[in-house]
Amino acid sequence: MKKKAMVGAATALLIGVLTACGGGGKTNSADPGSSGGGSANQPAQQVELRMMWWGDQKRADRTNAALRKFEEKYPNIKVVGEFSPQSGYFDKLNTQIASGTAPDVFFLGGNVVDYANKGVLLDLEPYKGNELDLSDMDQAMIEYGTFKGKLQHVSAGANARGILINTALFEKAGIPLPADGWTWDDYARISKELTEKLGKGYYGTYDFTYDGMDIYLKQNGKQLYDMENAKLGFEENDVLPWFTFWDDLRKQGGVVPPELQVSNPPGDTSKSLIVTGKVAMGLIPSNQFAAHQNLIQDQLALVQLPRGPKGTAVVFESSQGMSGYAKTKHPKEVAMLMNFWINDPDAAQILGNDRGVPVTSKMRALLEQNASPMDKIVYDYTSKVSEANKKEPVKVSYNPPGAAEFTKLAETTVQEIGFGRKDVKTGVHDFYTGLVEIFKSNQ
Repeated sequence: MKKKAMVGAATALLIGVLTACGGGGKTNSADPGSSGGGSANQPAQQVELRMMWWGDQKRADRTNAALRKFEEKYPNIKVVGEFSPQSGYFDKLNTQIASGTAPDVFFLGGNVVDYANKGVLLDLEPYKGNELDLSDMDQAMIEYGTFKGKLQHVSAGANARGILINTALFEKAGIPLPADGWTWDDYARISKELTEKLGKGYYGTYDFTYDGMDIYLKQNGKQLYDMENAKLGFEENDVLPWFTFWDDLRKQGGVVPPELQVSNPPGDTSKSLIVTGKVAMGLIPSNQFAAHQNLIQDQLALVQLPRGPKGTAVVFESSQGMSGYAKTKHPKEVAMLMNFWINDPDAAQILGNDRGVPVTSKMRALLEQNASPMDKIVYDYTSKVSEANKKEPVKVSYNPPGAAEFTKLAETTVQEIGFGRKDVKTGVHDFYTGLVEIFKSNQ
């Protein structure tokens, strides 16, 4: 789910001082709230920005290097960077926003709607076409970051969710790899066959009731959150068949048992049962393909999701992106930094696909020239998704307001049903009732 913010072990916040400067786009326009720029006869004033993101040390190293390159191009701008694991990141960000000390630029995920509704994000409309060039960005990405007619979020990477497959397990079971156009009935049948033919300790699929819920709804003409009308985009009965599908498949043995899923969560590649060769299929965002493949000798593959009445309903999605703080004193420089991030070739080569494939076509083409075999699989898959979506378009989807509470409620419901504490109908009823309350309290 949108995205779906990730979880990790709580660790101490790591803070690194990073230097950088922005590039690309037109940078000579004056802006009354900005102290950068300067003129031919007057040196640019020194500006300091703060930027905060989540991730591991590897991501921090890439980000650090990109910001240093940024500084080479705009030596009057210094960027002080802060990073932490996802766990604890939003607590710290929320505390800083509440105290009026938030960074000038910070990263958000599927919870961007919550921050847009709070009015704490910088309106980037005045900088479009000047400091911030979006002419080469996918339209879906622009729409994703636009709220009530104002651009408030710039995607830093794009993903397309797909079914991750361990081809060796399919071969061992004597089952052909699924072809595009397969259905959810096919998925259930193949999952059961894999479990039966591979034997004890092997399973056809991870349970992605929660992670795939928004896709299922879109495949059936619904959505999690109808932002245009500020209401939930589905009713209780719309999601009951999805929970029932997974409950039936679990009872038939095709799904990882709940106790194993809890101890070996699919989102943690170091513990993933796909990586250990015990599970044949699961749902992942495309930028996680290499992380899985690097940890297993078996050849992995990405295939499109099973189809519903309205197709696969998978689109280019923002994996995460940048927003400016509404109270920043340097909005123009914030826009310049974002522009560098999405349009500068040096930035693209440094950052790679860590946050997803680049959101601009020229930068994608640049990286694809020297892509590794693993990255080529991702590029091929995302291109296939992009083409499919042109024929069967679906609306950009968002998590409902109160994304963190929604995620916790959904995951708890899946476990309650999986461990037999609630039957499907009761679990779904309680889930929907709780979601309505969460939605109302976050309006």
